[in-house]
Amino acid sequence: MKLAFLGPLYARQGPYACAYVDTSRDLDDPDRAIDLRRRRLESELARQGADMATVGAVVEAVGTDRSLPGRHGQAVFAAHGRLALTEELPVPPARDSARLTLLPDAMPLALQHAPDIPYTAAAVHRFTWPGGAPSGELEADLQAGRWPTARVAPGGRVRRRVPAEEWRQAAAEVAEQLAGLAERTGAEVVVLSGDHWARNTLARDLPKPLRDRTVGIDSDGWNAQPERALLEDELDYLFRGRLSAHDQSGVDRFLARRARRSGAVEGLAATVTALRRGQAEAVLINDPFDLEQRLWVGLAPKQVGCTREELTSLGISSCWEEPADAALIRAIVGTGAELIVVPGDELPLPDGLGALLRYTG
Repeated sequence: MKLAFLGPLYARQGPYACAYVDTSRDLDDPDRAIDLRRRRLESELARQGADMATVGAVVEAVGTDRSLPGRHGQAVFAAHGRLALTEELPVPPARDSARLTLLPDAMPLALQHAPDIPYTAAAVHRFTWPGGAPSGELEADLQAGRWPTARVAPGGRVRRRVPAEEWRQAAAEVAEQLAGLAERTGAEVVVLSGDHWARNTLARDLPKPLRDRTVGIDSDGWNAQPERALLEDELDYLFRGRLSAHDQSGVDRFLARRARRSGAVEGLAATVTALRRGQAEAVLINDPFDLEQRLWVGLAPKQVGCTREELTSLGISSCWEEPADAALIRAIVGTGAELIVVPGDELPLPDGLGALLRYTG
């Protein structure tokens, strides 16, 4: 998984005010609930010494996702009175948090992007008028996204409605649209749902390479909420516990190199060394990741070590301690490495960490 979206967090030095907050709207009075959460965050950041302008930037951003229905959250980062990054979270945090820290607390946000599977989805159903009267038409909705962030940031939805008797001809045009969408977004899975005859007709008109990546499910997508992913619940079930093809390839290479004892390392110390040397092509992290240890860091992303001496021996005099997860994610982003999130029960790693190396020696 590439982490370029976190780049804006490291464009300037801290301190950063970082907030993770539940902004769900599946409540009787969501605005009141979010306002209470906003006040608690404001009070906590002020208590930690954040300046008023920075606190204000965070507070103003919380709840700006009011058009998004259902359960979700927000991650908000600000520094020096300016907003640095705001992202919607597919799953709200277990509890709200607010921290003032020199390094952004970005690991929870990165983990919510995994497994980052690109897909396209199509739902074809027999259209009925409000009240349940049949119309004799078929309606097809198409959408692309990356799972799981598509829950709260889906791509635009394309809709086509045609008389049912014309579907054989229309399906070829819809299939062309769907194939184009899949090609533009690099979809590795195409999910078709709805009326069996209609979706099977559509599948037959897809190019063969795309048919080989097609999955049919029994759902019409009719109840999909605006601003949420088409077939959200079905996609959650389909992709649960699955890695993207790109990340699975990285895991396979890691296992092969580990078996040869060359080109892969495990554990906190070895992973930190690989990041400091710019060797890490990808860092593997177990989910859940709950490493409590702190690391020493300098001003540059590559300046990271398990001890102060590791940095001072390199002539780095300005260094301090930070939580391991914040230090690691900055080093991963700053060195252009990728992040692969692997369930801990499938591939347990010492300290929950490993790295696939660009080079050895």
